[in-house]
Amino acid sequence: MPEPKTLQGAIVYFSDPDRCFAYAVKLRWPDGVIVCPRCGAAKNSFIKTRKLWFCYGCKKQFTVKVKTIMEDSPITLDKWMVAFWMLANCKNGISSYELGKAIGVTQTTAWFMLQRIREVMKGRTWASKIGGEGNELEADETFVGGVTKNMHKGRRAEVEGKGPYKNKTIVQGILDRNLRKVRATVVPNVTRETLQNQILKNVKFGSTVYTDSAVGYDNGLQSRFVHDFVNKTEAYVKGRVHVNGMENFWSLLKRSLRGTYVAVEPFHLSRYVDEQVFRYNHRKDGDRKLNDSDRFAAVMAQVLGHRLTYSDLTGKSDSPHHAPTGAGETAVPF
Repeated sequence: MPEPKTLQGAIVYFSDPDRCFAYAVKLRWPDGVIVCPRCGAAKNSFIKTRKLWFCYGCKKQFTVKVKTIMEDSPITLDKWMVAFWMLANCKNGISSYELGKAIGVTQTTAWFMLQRIREVMKGRTWASKIGGEGNELEADETFVGGVTKNMHKGRRAEVEGKGPYKNKTIVQGILDRNLRKVRATVVPNVTRETLQNQILKNVKFGSTVYTDSAVGYDNGLQSRFVHDFVNKTEAYVKGRVHVNGMENFWSLLKRSLRGTYVAVEPFHLSRYVDEQVFRYNHRKDGDRKLNDSDRFAAVMAQVLGHRLTYSDLTGKSDSPHHAPTGAGETAVPF
């Protein structure tokens, strides 16, 4: 049976346990040599009835899920595959309630699955800078959070008393026009140091960087980049100087947050940003338009080496990565 190209095809293809298992094994060990993920030994025996291996090196059993984002998960592979497919290809994302009903798990389980897939979508830390001499990039930031006019009177008074944008979470993004790729991350503030440090960290010296007229982008960029800006109070476009590409990405991000997820904890917002960045960056590969199976293959290729426990995810006190006091306590409705 040919590998799936559509969601319906994926459901049919992965509904066969043996075929689903064989696909996962081929993806995990493409050269056909099964090695222990713990000790690296290639000498092992396969226990067919339980679909696991016994390693003669470390004397331990291992499955195809070990050392992947699915490790220690009791959810079967066919459900994981469908979840990966849907999140990678649903343009506006998919809620945990919808996924839970679709694959037959609880909402809490579906939410944990989706967060683990978003961890995979984040991939590895950006290893290299983008841009270069003659390349054009856009840098912009957006404020994510509830609209005060939609809040309860008491909540609105509390938020407005803190000052403008105090109930917002800030996301900064950089778009490489040549590659049509975006990098976006949650930042703590919009000071000059914060915004320019992100550009210095991600963009090669000599690149052409376009921004808006925010004060955080002046006095500093000109020494390392060809910098120009557009004043949005006067016009949105000044020849080639604009940030409409980033505005397009912000509209896609906020559409998913408002329409699908509705309320997102600031503590978790970076994961939803990573999800949207993945889908945006996997629309094309050069001049070739990517399809659903291409995006599925891309996200499945990144499952190795990632681990996200429920303790880490929820910020419990026994987690080494738990959020600071007060973080993630209140969801931000959109």
